[in-house]
Amino acid sequence: MCGIVGLFGWPMPPAAARVLLRRMVDAVAHRGPDAQDVLAEAGIALGHARLSIVDIAGGAQPMRDETGQVAIAFNGEVFNHVELRAELAARGIRCRTNSDTEVILRLYLERGAACVEALNGDFAFAIHDARRGRLLLARDRIGVRPLFHATLPGGRIAFASEAKALLEVPGVTPAPDPVALDQVFTLWAPLPPRTMFRDIQELPPGHMLEADADGMRLRRWWRADFPRAGEEPPIDEGRAAEELGALLADAVRIRLRADVPVGAYLSGGLDSAIVTRLARDSGSGTLETFSLTFGQPEFDESAQQLEMAAALGTSHRAVACGADDIARLFPRMVRHAERPVLRTAPAPMLLLSGLVRDAGFKVVLTGEGADEVLGGYDIFREAKLRAFCARQPGSRLRPLLFRRLYPWLPTLQAQAPAYLGAFFGAGLDRVDDPLFSHLPRFAAAARAKRFYADGLRDALAGHDALEELRASLPAEFMRWDPLHRAQYLEMAHLLPGYILSAQGDRVAMANAVEGRFPFLDPRVIDFAARLPPRLKLKGLREKHILRQSMRGRLPAAIGARAKQPYRAPDAASFFGPHAPGWVADALSREAVARSGWFHPAAVARLARKCANQAQAGAASGFGDNQALVGILSAQLWHRDFGARAAMPLAATA
Repeated sequence: MCGIVGLFGWPMPPAAARVLLRRMVDAVAHRGPDAQDVLAEAGIALGHARLSIVDIAGGAQPMRDETGQVAIAFNGEVFNHVELRAELAARGIRCRTNSDTEVILRLYLERGAACVEALNGDFAFAIHDARRGRLLLARDRIGVRPLFHATLPGGRIAFASEAKALLEVPGVTPAPDPVALDQVFTLWAPLPPRTMFRDIQELPPGHMLEADADGMRLRRWWRADFPRAGEEPPIDEGRAAEELGALLADAVRIRLRADVPVGAYLSGGLDSAIVTRLARDSGSGTLETFSLTFGQPEFDESAQQLEMAAALGTSHRAVACGADDIARLFPRMVRHAERPVLRTAPAPMLLLSGLVRDAGFKVVLTGEGADEVLGGYDIFREAKLRAFCARQPGSRLRPLLFRRLYPWLPTLQAQAPAYLGAFFGAGLDRVDDPLFSHLPRFAAAARAKRFYADGLRDALAGHDALEELRASLPAEFMRWDPLHRAQYLEMAHLLPGYILSAQGDRVAMANAVEGRFPFLDPRVIDFAARLPPRLKLKGLREKHILRQSMRGRLPAAIGARAKQPYRAPDAASFFGPHAPGWVADALSREAVARSGWFHPAAVARLARKCANQAQAGAASGFGDNQALVGILSAQLWHRDFGARAAMPLAATA
C-alpha cells in the first residue's frame, strides 16, 4: 500500500521534474512512510511513497524493466501474485523480485493494458511505456484504491493517489466545483470523474486511461453485472452456501499474504465475525483483532465484540471513542477525505486505524462489502417493504412493518403509522423509477439544501444530481431484479464514493494502515451476482445465503444477529463543554459568508438548535444531523482547500 504521483507530457528538465515530484510525494507521504523515491528522466516522471508489506527488500518503486523503457508506480496489493508469478514462470518469464509490483509489470509487457483482467486485488497504478510514448493509468474493479488526474494545456497530465498532491502542480487550482458539492448533498459523494476540485478528475472504478501523442482515451474495463430478472442460473441453496463458503475462505487466505503481521477489525456484526473466523482458521498463531467502542449504548457493540473475540481466542484490543474524540479528529478527517461528508462515522475510523498502527500493524482485514454484494443493507429490505406498501398506498397497517427493520432505533419504534408512512413514503408513486430503492435516502440528504445560499443555487441552475445518476446507469439496468438494481446503486456509487474512500482508504492510510476486503474478491462478487435474489434477501432476512454458509462456525447469537449498521454520534459531538474552538469559527457568520455556499443566518439557527438539543441531552433529528455535519465539513473543506482559490459564489445573509 502506497501513494503514487507522476507527470506525463511535461517539457521539463529532469532536475526540475524531480523537485516537483518530491513536493507531490511529500503530500502523500502519510500513505507510505517507509520509503519515498522518484524517477525523472526524459519522458518519465514517477514518484512513490512506500508502505512496505510484500517483498520488503526487493519491492522498491518506481520499478523499471531491464530495458529501462517501461516503468511502473503502483498503489495497492495483487493478492493472487503468487499464482500469477508461477504462471509467468511456466511460460519462461522470470521475475527478479517477489513483489506483486513486478508481476503487474511483467504481465503488462506480455499483454499490454489487458493485464488488469488477471489481477485479483485492490490497485491503482501508472505505467509509462517509453517505447510507445504512452501512459496507462488503471484502477481496480470496485475502486478500493484512489487515483486522480489533472489535464493541463499542451496535453500535459499530472496524476496522484490523492488530490492534495496535484495541488502542488503549477496550473492546478483548488477552485471548488459547486456541482460536486451538490452531489455530496444528494448522493453522499460526487459522481466520478467529478471531484470537489474543478481542475481535478477521479479515474472511475473499473476504468483505465491511456494517453499518448494521439490524445487521451478513457475506457471501462469492468462493471458489476447481473442476469435479467428471472433468468438467474438455477442453483440449490445448499450447494450455493457451500460454494460461497469456499470462495470466502480462499479470499481470506490470499489476503493474509504479507511479510508483516495481519490483523482484523472486529465490529461485533456478522461480516467482520465471518472474516475473523476464516482468518483464524487459515492462519497460524494468535490473531490480533481491533475494535471501536462508544459510551452510548445506541452505538456501542462492545459486548458482541468481546463475545466473538473470546469464541475465537483472538488477542483483542479496543479503543473508546467519545464525542470529544469525534470533534477533535473531524478536521483531520476532512483534510484526508478531501470532500465534505454527511456523517461523522469516518472520524472514529481514524481513531481505530491509529490503534492498529500504534500496535505495530500495517494491515487489517475488514468485513466491508458483504452488505453490498450479498444483500445486507436495511435499504434493500426497506425498498421491498416500500414496494409492498405501494400496492395499497392508503393502508395504515403496512407502514407499521418498518418498525421491524430498525429495532436499533428506539425513537422510530414510538412513531405513529402516519409518520412512518410519510417518512418512508418517498417515491411510492414511482416504483418504476430506476432510483426507487434509494429515493428516501436521497430525499433525506437533500433536505440540507434548504441552507444553500442564493449564489450557490444560481451556480447550480440546470443541474440535477438524480438525473445525472440515472443517466449513468447501464442500458440493461431496468431488466434486472429490483434487489439487483439496489445492489448496483450501492456497489457502483456509495461503496467506492463514501464507504471505501472517506470511511475507508483515506482514514486508514492517514495512519499508514492498509485495509483488505475479502467480500470484494472478484470471484465472490461474480458468484453472488448470479445468485437468485431469494437466496440473498429471503423475506426480510438479509444475507440469508451468507448465514447459511457459516452455520455452526459462529456463536449462535452472532450468526443470527440482525444487521446493525456502523454509526457514530453526529451533531451532539460538536457542542457542549468539550467543543473545540474550530466549531464556532467554522459556523460563524463571517466564515459561512466567506465560503459563499450557505445562508449565514439559517446556519446560525441550525447551530443554536443543535446546541440546545445537545445541552438538553436530546438527539437531533436525522435531517438536522446530516445538515449540520455536511455544512461543518463543507466549511472545513473550504478553509483547508477552497479558500486558496477565488470563490465565484456570493453569500446571502
